[in-house]
Amino acid sequence: MQPMQAQMGYDRAITVFSPDGRLYQVEYAREAVKRGTTAVGIKCKDGVVLIVDKRVSSRLLEQTSIEKIFKIDNHVAVASSGLVGDARALVDRARVESQINRVSYDEPIDIETLSKKLCDHMQTYTQFGGARPYGTALLIAGVSDGIPRLFETDPSGTLLEYKATGIGTGRPAVMKVFDEQYNEEMGCTEAIQLGLAALHAATEGKFEVDNVEIGIIPIDTGMFRKMTKSEVSEYTATFEPVQAAEE
Repeated sequence: MQPMQAQMGYDRAITVFSPDGRLYQVEYAREAVKRGTTAVGIKCKDGVVLIVDKRVSSRLLEQTSIEKIFKIDNHVAVASSGLVGDARALVDRARVESQINRVSYDEPIDIETLSKKLCDHMQTYTQFGGARPYGTALLIAGVSDGIPRLFETDPSGTLLEYKATGIGTGRPAVMKVFDEQYNEEMGCTEAIQLGLAALHAATEGKFEVDNVEIGIIPIDTGMFRKMTKSEVSEYTATFEPVQAAEE
């Protein structure tokens, strides 16, 4: 009983370190992210791709009301996993930072600069009492100066850049697929197919194509757009026979 009571004493406030140097509230926030639906991001030679699993928990739910990929500016978007309300608050802040940069410097904000600003904000919520960490992780994707960029944040404010990564409940399965199959020379079409394969592995075969949302930022236009349902179905239609052959 005593060790458990000791831990409870350290996890009641965000500002208290445990004797082994842990901030339990931050770790609990990371657990909230792990319970979220899976989102993947992939850089390729001609752009960057975001793919999310929009899991529907009830047949009464309007699927269009579930938003997991958010446009920040013309050239940048984010995918979230974890608490959706927290993600929307960060998305609103990112949009404001992006517009401030346009007004101040008359140019689109750099993807790394935006990512660092968001992470600086998230990190402050691990320092002060009376507030809790954000229970969400973001994949921040965009094109700056003709170069695709992909960053991952977590509730502690950590910022890492990836060639391909995933967040949410299926992250371990996603990273295994990427470790084995990712190729820097692939195009956006191949990247989407790889992302769908990773998402299929993350959902343990319970892959529902109607619940997939895909966002893409090509280098040639530098403009983010979400794919229509018909475009997504074209990719999922070519994906399914490959899986059937493997099984």
